[in-house]
Amino acid sequence: MSVQNKSVVLPHLAVLSANLLFGINFSMVKLISPSLIAPAALNLVRVIVTSLLFWILFLFQKNSVRIQKKDRTRLALCALFGVTINQLFFIKGLTLSTPIHGALLILATPVFILLFSLLMRTESFTRSKGIGLILAICGGIVLIRARSDSAIGSNIFWGDILITINAISYAIYFLLAKPLIQEYGPLPVIRTAFSLGFLMMLPFCWTDFINTKWTLFHIQSIAALAFIVVGSTFFAYLFTAYGLHRLSPSATGSYIYVQPVFSAAVSVLFLGEEPALYKLLAAFLIFTGVFLINRQQLKKLKKPESDSVTAPSSLR
Repeated sequence: MSVQNKSVVLPHLAVLSANLLFGINFSMVKLISPSLIAPAALNLVRVIVTSLLFWILFLFQKNSVRIQKKDRTRLALCALFGVTINQLFFIKGLTLSTPIHGALLILATPVFILLFSLLMRTESFTRSKGIGLILAICGGIVLIRARSDSAIGSNIFWGDILITINAISYAIYFLLAKPLIQEYGPLPVIRTAFSLGFLMMLPFCWTDFINTKWTLFHIQSIAALAFIVVGSTFFAYLFTAYGLHRLSPSATGSYIYVQPVFSAAVSVLFLGEEPALYKLLAAFLIFTGVFLINRQQLKKLKKPESDSVTAPSSLR
């Protein structure tokens, strides 16, 4: 493969790999939480290790970027919505719900980004977007209101509500972070957001963290924890950052569609989750809705312009 072909293919492979890791992450979390580690404690481990790894990566950077004082408040809000609220609600919601539910509801993120963009008047309303909104919302309602007897979801209704709040939080984060990423690049923003998010998260997670019985972990659970922390957090964000440097946000964000596919395959094969009819109906409504919302952006995948609707792979 020529150097030019690599420069085109590698960013796409990186973002695809990131979403594969995010998709598998849904089932890995279910394997160890809350049975071995509380959701809050798992969040703290993720953020601590990922922050340290990003700071180690920072030491090898030749040119460091300093966040200007005028942007620090916005960056703190990014940490609040993109790391603290986002992570806490996602992991807790997933432990109550199922991987397929979680992966499908994550697709609501672009929907909420559009809603907020319309309220802020940074995005114009079209018939296609309106129909997409209605379909995606209907798909979410089908998931949340469905009665499921799944053995891997202890309280699916409230779990789905928490994951939906997680999607809203990330939508706010994306709108706040977008100008910062454009100015400073993704790595400085993500590294600082994780560091501040750790400080914000610490009071809510410390008790569960110190009460975790680490001696109960066996080889499989340690491997699952390592995958969650290193694979689906550090490397997934690193791959996404690499893709964002070379692809438009539209092209990067379009790969979020594969997360439910990977998540469903792993959950069905290893956790025994059943692909019930209502899940297929919800998937059809949500996929169609999000596609209609982003139809114009998807036509511009080869263009460098950014957009305010399609989100990059979310902080999972």
